[in-house]
Amino acid sequence: MTPRTTTDLPMPRVGPAAAHAPRPMKVVLNWGRRYSLWVFNFGLACCAIEFIAASMARHDFIRLGVIPFAPGPRQADLMVVSGTVTDKMAPSIRRLYDQMPEPKYVISFGACSNSGGPYWDSYSVTKGVDQLIPVDVYVPGCPPRPEALLHGIIVLQDKIAAETPGRPRSGRSVSAGSVRRGLLRRPTKGE
Repeated sequence: MTPRTTTDLPMPRVGPAAAHAPRPMKVVLNWGRRYSLWVFNFGLACCAIEFIAASMARHDFIRLGVIPFAPGPRQADLMVVSGTVTDKMAPSIRRLYDQMPEPKYVISFGACSNSGGPYWDSYSVTKGVDQLIPVDVYVPGCPPRPEALLHGIIVLQDKIAAETPGRPRSGRSVSAGSVRRGLLRRPTKGE
C-alpha cells in the first residue's frame, strides 16, 4: 500500500464563506485588544491627578476594560501622557514609548501635552507630545475632567475595533537620543 499525499486528497470546499474567514478572526483579535488595555501613565503635572480620579470608584474606567498602572512599559498597550512635556523629559518619553510592545496606543491628556498649554511660549516646553511620538487620541482641557478621559478611551476603543490586524501602524522612526533640542546655546570664550 502506498502512502497518500496531499495531492491525492480531494480539496475541501468551504463555499462562499471562505472569503469571509479572516473577518471573524479580525473581530476576535480587535475585541481582545479593545477591552484589555494596560495603561502606562506618564503623569507630568496636574492632569495626572485627573487621570487618577478617572481610575477611582466614581468614574471607574476599569469597567471599560482599561487596566490601570501597568508594571512597566513592556507590559503596557496604552500610554497616557498627561501634563507639561519639557524638552528635558522628551527623550525619556520617547525611550519608554519605544519599549512598549506593538500594537501600542497613545492618548494625549490635557492642553499641556496637546500643545504646550499656557506654557507654550517657554524655551523649555515641547509644543505637544505629538512631536515625539504618534498620538491616537487628543483629550482637550486644562485640566480635563475624568469624563473627558473616559470619552477619549471610548474613541480609542472604536479606532482599535476598526483596525486590520497585521498591518503596521505608522509611527516616527527617530531614536530617543535624537529627540533633544538645544536648550541653551554654548557660551563663547568671551562670555
